[in-house]
Amino acid sequence: MTKNVYTVGQVNAYIKNMFAQDFLMNRIYVKGEVSNCKYHTSGHIYFTLKDQTGALNAVLFAGNRKGLGFPMKNGDRVVVLGSVAVYERDGKYQLYAREILQDGQGLLYQQFERLKQELEEMGMFAPEYKQPVPKYIRTLGIVTAPTGAAIRDIQNITSRRNPYVQAILYPALVQGDGAAASIANGIHALEQLGVDVMIVGRGGGSMEDLWAFNEEIVARAIFECAVPVISAVGHETDVTIADFVADLRAPTPSAAAELAVSDIRELEGMLLSARLALNRAIEEKLERDKGRLAQDWDRLEFVSPMNQLNEKRQMAADLEDKLRMQMEYLLAQEKHRMELQAQKLEALSPVRKLSQGYAFVSDDTGNGIPYAKDIKAEDVLHIHMLDGKVTAKVQKVELSG
Repeated sequence: MTKNVYTVGQVNAYIKNMFAQDFLMNRIYVKGEVSNCKYHTSGHIYFTLKDQTGALNAVLFAGNRKGLGFPMKNGDRVVVLGSVAVYERDGKYQLYAREILQDGQGLLYQQFERLKQELEEMGMFAPEYKQPVPKYIRTLGIVTAPTGAAIRDIQNITSRRNPYVQAILYPALVQGDGAAASIANGIHALEQLGVDVMIVGRGGGSMEDLWAFNEEIVARAIFECAVPVISAVGHETDVTIADFVADLRAPTPSAAAELAVSDIRELEGMLLSARLALNRAIEEKLERDKGRLAQDWDRLEFVSPMNQLNEKRQMAADLEDKLRMQMEYLLAQEKHRMELQAQKLEALSPVRKLSQGYAFVSDDTGNGIPYAKDIKAEDVLHIHMLDGKVTAKVQKVELSG
């Protein structure tokens, strides 16, 4: 019998070990109303969580006070993250808190932050995966509720900015059970349809109302979509997981429509300006080309064969005139020189001398005898005169001085 008897400490230790081995008890969320809240001088906070069915003692040690982001007081409805364990000395179990959130939005916010961190670590928010939204589109896909302000705003702005853009609505659930799957299905359906860009969103609401856009299934559908996605969830201050994953975030559905659809009036103005600029450029080019054509025509005429032939003919005529003038000049010079020579020759002409009373004396061989010393008596001389020749025999030679 004694072998089945245990001490109080043994029982408490056993129960403590049971709690320690229970995975659920090591990390558990417990919600309830705060009562008996006491801030100890050591920094610990002792309190009780209660609801209609019971109460649970809890403690938040000073080392975990950073897990409390608000001044907790009696009556607060909270969600406590911690572990349930046995305090061996008293044999009582209690909740050892590590983090305390206000109930409702606080729990959702914690889930939001956890999923956001996980997806960010996967790289789903990385800018290198963001697709550019095309400037001009023909088809706009819209994933939102078929009724409500969001779809009306998007349709009104789309038709006003560009009535030629075809808006295709996928009527999705945006709140409540099945909303996340409905949104993801809408993204896949419009992607298969081949729209140019997609708006995924809804109007404003509480965090609980917008929660479908914080689900992982929606985030993955947006990330894997080959079509650029613009998120437009709630008001400007509302932020969802879909906003971080989307290729572009718009503060409101109306702003999303303005980002997705370019104003056709602006495009028409740009086209008009471009046309005027093009016409002006064409006119300027035509003027430049006309001037260049005139220059080329002048240059072509200058280098044309006929022009070259005429120019060569003119050059030949000029050379001919120059040659003739040069020849005439040379002939005149030669004629003048010949006249001078003729005058000189005439001055030396024997005939002229003879006509002046002079005679030419030669011997029998015809050689002239210019000096008397070359003649002696009895020589036969031939005396040539203007009108004939006389043959004489020398009788006497007299030499001058």
